[in-house]
Amino acid sequence: MEDFPQNLTEFRERFSTEQACLNYLVKLRWPQGFVCPVCGSQKMRITTRGLFECKKCLGQTSITAGTLFHGTRKPLRLWFEAMWHITNQKYGANALGLKRVLGLGSYHTAWRWLHKLRRAMVRPGRDNLSGLVEVDETYIGGERSGKRGRGAENKALVAVAVEDKSVMSETGKGIGRIRLQLIPDASADSLQKFVKTHVKKGSCIRSDGWSGYSALSEIGYKHIIANSLDLKIAHLTISLLKRWLLGTYQGAVSSTHLSYYLDEFTFRFNRRTSDSRGKLFYRLVQQSLLSDPVPFKEIVGGKPTNGVVAVEDIAELHDIPF
Repeated sequence: MEDFPQNLTEFRERFSTEQACLNYLVKLRWPQGFVCPVCGSQKMRITTRGLFECKKCLGQTSITAGTLFHGTRKPLRLWFEAMWHITNQKYGANALGLKRVLGLGSYHTAWRWLHKLRRAMVRPGRDNLSGLVEVDETYIGGERSGKRGRGAENKALVAVAVEDKSVMSETGKGIGRIRLQLIPDASADSLQKFVKTHVKKGSCIRSDGWSGYSALSEIGYKHIIANSLDLKIAHLTISLLKRWLLGTYQGAVSSTHLSYYLDEFTFRFNRRTSDSRGKLFYRLVQQSLLSDPVPFKEIVGGKPTNGVVAVEDIAELHDIPF
């Protein structure tokens, strides 16, 4: 049974102590009771250091071991505050705002936390898209010189897949779940790999006539070729994505950390109809426990570490209807 706070008052009452946060994580990580990650035994005792010790193999583990919270020196209460703040920001959160809300002494701590939590927004083993799915690609980047179209230079290429639920909708309109991914190019290999990764075999793919999609029917998909102008739900998704990224990056998009933002957009978009922000918090906590630890070097990439504030964290987010 899903268990989450319904509002800020309830959140603060439930998670005012470190022990309350620990208890919540235990309940989410082991809903059927403790399971030893080494031998699978369910018999354990809690040590004086608060570790879970398996009575069978004597292996010790903590509730945060092997999760996104692995090795953190900050209280879990602060992590919970961060996750509540992020999921309750309608248009997305930035590091400067998170730093202020949590009272963190370092902007870079807030920045790293945001990117770690964005990584957790992709649930491991999530179901692939199915049914009728529109697929397209778009280039993300600022105003730069270079070719236009599928040969554009100095820009990041993002593949987009969107479920078309209009047939099942009483209004005749309906966008289902989406998937976004950076791809190296618009070749058949890249596009087919994207489709196979994110769309269930046997589904119907609707795309334009680009040759990169021509072999989809040979690898287990039904394929409909449409006029590019008829890919309306894919184009609407791309438009919303670009408006959101424009508000975050102010048009100066770098591919170095773009994947993190694609993950966040997907998480928010796919839950846009949720009537409870508390449920988004619940999902993020749940998925953080399923996420592997993220090394600092993997997150930083080309990020400045000299105290310079990133452009994307200064920008005011545009009014995107999530």
